[in-house]
Amino acid sequence: MPTVTVTVSDEMKVWLEKQASAGSYADASDYVRDLVRRDQERATKIANMQALVDEGLASGVSDETMDDILRSLH
Repeated sequence: MPTVTVTVSDEMKVWLEKQASAGSYADASDYVRDLVRRDQERATKIANMQALVDEGLASGVSDETMDDILRSLH
């Protein structure tokens, strides 16, 4: 696995070590990997939501009223 070196402040280092020692993570690297995974998942969700917004905008404006739309659901 490739290695990446990250420089953090003393305060961040203490935080990383505290998270690892709390038992949820094997070490600071494990914690950082989890943060990256969560950020990737978040970015994917945002991209999916943006695609839905774009699709909605591209579909145009409906001539139906809200009542028409609600009636069509029943």
